[in-house]
Amino acid sequence: MFTSFLVEPSTGPVTSMNDEKADIPSLPADYTVPRVWEWNTDSGGHFSNINRPIAGPTHDKELPVGKHPVQLYSLGTPNGVKVTVMLEELLALGHHGAEYDAWLIKIHEGEQFGSGYVDINPNSKIPVMVDHSVAPPQRVFESGSILLYLAEKFGEFLPENHADRTETLNWLFWQMGSAPYLGGGFGHFYAYAPVRIEYAINRFAMETKRQMDVLERRLGESEYLGGDSYTIADMAVWPWYGALAKGLIYNAGDFLKVHEYTNVNRWTDQIAARPAARRGRMVNRRTGDPASQLHERHDASDFETRTQDKIGEAKAA
Repeated sequence: MFTSFLVEPSTGPVTSMNDEKADIPSLPADYTVPRVWEWNTDSGGHFSNINRPIAGPTHDKELPVGKHPVQLYSLGTPNGVKVTVMLEELLALGHHGAEYDAWLIKIHEGEQFGSGYVDINPNSKIPVMVDHSVAPPQRVFESGSILLYLAEKFGEFLPENHADRTETLNWLFWQMGSAPYLGGGFGHFYAYAPVRIEYAINRFAMETKRQMDVLERRLGESEYLGGDSYTIADMAVWPWYGALAKGLIYNAGDFLKVHEYTNVNRWTDQIAARPAARRGRMVNRRTGDPASQLHERHDASDFETRTQDKIGEAKAA
């Protein structure tokens, strides 16, 4: 049988970690690993109110649809920034088909579990995009998939040469596989967990610094990740590791000694100087300087008229 190829069938009762590792201390000290895990809704932590072990919608709510071909439902996290940077870069090149409405999804309030959202992203994560320029409208979820979809649709930021294209995709998929260790691993245990766990912080700090060293070495031999040209690989990596290199996420700059990654910092500054990247970083952003926050983007003029500082000024007038 196929199952027997994967694992030998058990002939006895299912055991737990406690049976094999009884000498390992626990945190808290009285914790023992149960034989069967049960969902504890009061688990604590920064995202405990939205974390759950099941998929599907929690409530009925349709999504708004604006006037542009591309509808984006997102938040200005590193994963969301990847896509808004790409869209702004495409618009800067004159691709009017990349015009978009960016709707704010408040993930801390569970808006990603609305029925309309789950219909277009069964994984209930941001960002998700719907392309209404095709019939039927095409849903695209997972940030890497969105970048690749847009690059292929508009013929930009993905080299045509097979070798350069492959190198670009190497780094795009590197980011998709590596960032969970940065965000869900290091970021969670360093900044968000309800208790400080030395082992967990050390484990993921080590991996995060290893990843930064991977980038440092690559950017020491190449101007951009895919080669000589700015590509979707840079757009994918920059919001995560560029922000980390500047100490902008998790308040961990000193802890990780990010100033030592000089090539990463050079590359980070180079991308940050691009006007489209600066605009993309503003979209769906809810933290930082009010002048840098554009909660929703429905027109290019919104960057001048609808940032949070302008809205505040209008309310005060």
